[in-house]
Amino acid sequence: MAFEPAKFFREVRSEVTKVTWPTRKETLVTTGLVFAMAAVTAIFFFVVDQVIGYGVRALFGLSI
Repeated sequence: MAFEPAKFFREVRSEVTKVTWPTRKETLVTTGLVFAMAAVTAIFFFVVDQVIGYGVRALFGLSI
């Protein structure tokens, strides 16, 4: 099976035309949601870490 670069690029171009690209608004909304979810997740894990740390300090009697 021989590799034909011209045929490959024609097929790639054909496939790219079939892609449904998101609009600018859709991209901005999705990006905003990703950042918001990342922030919510970071806050959640921060709170969980603080609670676990408090529990460990209370369990072992550390006052730090």
